[in-house]
Amino acid sequence: MIHPTLMKKQRIYLFVFTLFILSTVVIGLIVGPAALSFDRIVATLFGQGTFKEEFVLYSIRLPRIFITLLSGMALALSGAILQGITKNDLADPGIIGINSGAGVAISIFFLFFPVKASSLAYALPLVAFIGAIVTAILIYLFSYQRNAGLNPTRLILVGIGFSMAFSGLMIFLISSAEREKVDFIAKWIAGNIWGSDWPFVWAILPWLIILIPIGLYKSNRLNILGLSDPVAIGVGISIEKERIVLLLIAVALAAAAVSVTGGIVFIGLMAPHIAKALIGPRHQLFMPITILIGGWLLLVADTIGRNLIDPNGIPAGIIVSLIGAPYFIYLLLKK
Repeated sequence: MIHPTLMKKQRIYLFVFTLFILSTVVIGLIVGPAALSFDRIVATLFGQGTFKEEFVLYSIRLPRIFITLLSGMALALSGAILQGITKNDLADPGIIGINSGAGVAISIFFLFFPVKASSLAYALPLVAFIGAIVTAILIYLFSYQRNAGLNPTRLILVGIGFSMAFSGLMIFLISSAEREKVDFIAKWIAGNIWGSDWPFVWAILPWLIILIPIGLYKSNRLNILGLSDPVAIGVGISIEKERIVLLLIAVALAAAAVSVTGGIVFIGLMAPHIAKALIGPRHQLFMPITILIGGWLLLVADTIGRNLIDPNGIPAGIIVSLIGAPYFIYLLLKK
């Protein structure tokens, strides 16, 4: 049973980060090449804006904000689940190669399988999932030892190796591709929020609506998996079955996110750690906060990046990496 004080503390943090998200959304709507004042945003939302204001708000900024927020949430929860099943605080879908595997699948699909623009948004999450799950299976097989089980340290090293290999493969694939396709894949690698239209929102939203509640429902299983294997077996948990189910959830969340945001790294690493520092290590407590922190972090990174340098700004993935890379080194030295 969770102490009522911790439950109250969790609700406070959920409220605080919800306010952070709402504040960042408002800032994101106001700032940009076509600046809008707060009162004009309110007027436009109530149908009293000009054509230009409605176009900027509904066709450019709102869909990008939704994509960024949803993707950050998905990456954060994916990281929390991966850290739980591997018992490794350094696990992240970007660091261990899952994002790169999804990127290779997207690159191959984009380069060699022509598809109508209208169906691209709905095909990419599925393609990314296939690439990510194949990568996850390979990493799992290379990290698993028959006598010792899943080795957390080995998993990180194997994952980093796969990530580097797949990044090189993507560069090889675009070496002889058309200029337009090269630009797309280069932006994906940099973590540019490219899927910033409403169809991309509707494409990844069902994945999150289904997977986030399942992930939260499985939080107690993650607590048990964090114990030793004999203890987990003793309380009636099928360890390998639970790990596979949770791995599928984590992979699907990461794949859905990176299919529209590109190769974002470190959100899945930082968000769970921040949440654990605030509320403690019990998954029921920190995972809901992790989701909000992940969405907020990526939203902040994109808002800063797209307004930092004209005309195209800096990809959100680069902004996140500037923050996340030192944090990763700090955790690596600490652990």
